Amino acid sequence: MDVKEDTKTDMIGKALGLLVLLGNEPKGASASDLARQAELPFSTTYRLLGSLTRDGFVDYEPDGRRYHLGLRVFQLGQRVSNHHGFAGTARPILQRVTEATGEATILSVRDGHHHLTVNKVDGPQMFRVTSDPGHLGMLHTTAVGKALLAFADDDERRRLVEELELEPLTESSITDRDVFRLEIEKVRRQGYAIMDEENEVGMRAVAVPVLNSQGVAFAALATAVPVFRMSVEQLVAVVPLLKSAASELADRLPQR
Repeated sequence: MDVKEDTKTDMIGKALGLLVLLGNEPKGASASDLARQAELPFSTTYRLLGSLTRDGFVDYEPDGRRYHLGLRVFQLGQRVSNHHGFAGTARPILQRVTEATGEATILSVRDGHHHLTVNKVDGPQMFRVTSDPGHLGMLHTTAVGKALLAFADDDERRRLVEELELEPLTESSITDRDVFRLEIEKVRRQGYAIMDEENEVGMRAVAVPVLNSQGVAFAALATAVPVFRMSVEQLVAVVPLLKSAASELADRLPQR
């Protein structure tokens, strides 16, 4: 590969990095904000954003001078979701869980140090869960995150438990490394994870892993509720239903 090709590859990497940063900004971001976060010159960032906008990967909002992810990214994401069965195959199973619980059902996979929501079915109640498909969340503060972590490959689990930044999102978030280690051991032992206002005040969730043939989680399935509608004990009672659905998902989804 010559110098010109090296430079081209490097610019592609920088452009993809900007898309990742925009994915973490639901309200959009300015070119200067993105340049600072990406540690790139403003001129380079502005030029890359221009190319991405022309190709539909980024939308520009003139009034606020802010950039957002474009429809092209959504189209690609939908194709990935369909390829893995998260949209078509998984959705009827999630719908059946929601019909039984009356609450939101969420399917997530691990994306590095985060979990990524790949499908969600809302319950009939007015109070909505905000973790929509495409949402990136913390592993240590969520039920799906804990389930994904507890049933990760042994080496990966040990590494993540020691490396994750235990940033507090609420007063109930686990921030002590020893406490977190014990929490993950507990989740692994009991086969499900609970989130009790650790990720968002007023919300609870229970999650189980979706396991491949080696017993490693390639996804996690959760029921999420506002605290005034279900106690922790009531959530635990949902675990057999979630485990049955997770087993069906494991049989039907491509395992990765």
